[in-house]
Amino acid sequence: MQFIPSETLTIDRKARVNMPFFDLDLRPPRERTCDFGDVVIDFSPERAMVEAARCIHCPDPAPCMVACPTHNDIPSCMWLIEQGRFSEAANLYHEHSSLPEICGRVCPHEQLCQGSCVLNKTKTPVLCGELETFAVDYQRRNEGRVIPLAPPTGKRVAVIGAGPAGLGCADQLIQRGHEVTIFESKPAPGGLLVYGIPNFKLPKDVWQEKWEEFERAGVKFVPNTYIGKDKTIDDLFNEGFDAVFIGVGSEVDAKMEDTPGTDLPGVYEATDFLIRGNVAPDLLPENMRKPLEIGKRVAVIGGGDTASDCLRTALRLGAEEVTCLYRRTEREMPGGKKDRQMAKDEGAKYRFLTQPVKFIAGDDGKLAAIECIEMRLGEPDKKGRRKPVPVEGSNFIVECDTAVLALGYWPDPIIGKTTPNLETHDWGLVTADKSTGRTSREGVFSGGDCVTGPDLVVTAMVGGRKAAWAIDEYLKSKSK
Repeated sequence: MQFIPSETLTIDRKARVNMPFFDLDLRPPRERTCDFGDVVIDFSPERAMVEAARCIHCPDPAPCMVACPTHNDIPSCMWLIEQGRFSEAANLYHEHSSLPEICGRVCPHEQLCQGSCVLNKTKTPVLCGELETFAVDYQRRNEGRVIPLAPPTGKRVAVIGAGPAGLGCADQLIQRGHEVTIFESKPAPGGLLVYGIPNFKLPKDVWQEKWEEFERAGVKFVPNTYIGKDKTIDDLFNEGFDAVFIGVGSEVDAKMEDTPGTDLPGVYEATDFLIRGNVAPDLLPENMRKPLEIGKRVAVIGGGDTASDCLRTALRLGAEEVTCLYRRTEREMPGGKKDRQMAKDEGAKYRFLTQPVKFIAGDDGKLAAIECIEMRLGEPDKKGRRKPVPVEGSNFIVECDTAVLALGYWPDPIIGKTTPNLETHDWGLVTADKSTGRTSREGVFSGGDCVTGPDLVVTAMVGGRKAAWAIDEYLKSKSK
């Protein structure tokens, strides 16, 4: 239920607009590149209250609420934080989001809530994400949190994938009294939150405390179980589950097809590089426990958030020269500006309009250089992005010891291939209703990146929540 304080009707918006802005406090680049600790320095209660007071409380619906995929009641949260009612604000965040402590840290706020703040027109927007992080962290550290549970229904749901979509689905299902078991191919729960996002953006202890909430609520976890290989969805139904949710993400690294040398020692795919560079050995799958061999000069190919994560990880692993190679200009880069600026501050270099065409081995058989070609921007493609066109005869060499391919992700087609009557498309994406997650197979629902393709943590989580509501209705209809 929306919280609308009567005082907002008489607030002095002009005075709030003219309040001074203080940007996020960050650890100095030279300090933070020496470890994998959090980069952002937490707000103090006083600092949070002052920042929240900058919100001018736009008429409903506020632009920040509309831009948030969860439609969080951000103005009411700002009011509660301004009044020092931090736990009440946290409760409100939890009403709309299954992972507020995660989204507050990793969402591209400049593209969502913060980017839609009307203060952008003349001033600096309210730091919505950091205030969400502050309120939820404050409650967890001072009071703890218990997921509210309904009386047991006796219905069992299997959730495939312990990432944002699966967690969003599990959160809503257990609150409705259903028994939830999450099956995960990796040793630990979290999916992308553990095995994709580096510690300097999302500290592992934050995730661990969040997962403990799910454990206390009774969510069961089955690790090292690859659905489609170790068992099928049909097996899950045969084991007595009443419904199945598919939330496996889209985690197959895109390849540089027809580019010689991508199989050389020293050339890594982004997933392998980030997992082995950021995750403790005891949480790693057995095939990823060999330590990374990082040279002094690292090249990262790609322009999204994953590329920024790889650049910053390479710097923390001791690389002396880290360069991003991107075939368009910075204007066309899909990754967030905030992460990209942090990478630059930490020492990463960018080389635009550059396309690798060959990876070259040295005398020892390992990667020694990348042959590249200059690009120019041609006509826009179907999505409106200008197509990069090679400049003939412009080939040049970039010397490096290590290369990381951060080119995007594809879905894993195995579930579609092993599940009769489950409709898929575009190399394995699950065909599902956007509002309910219903698939072509009765009792099977899906959401997140395995439906939409690679997207944000928050949109995957929302997809899982919507599917959970539909699963709840489905289970009720079965009972009748």
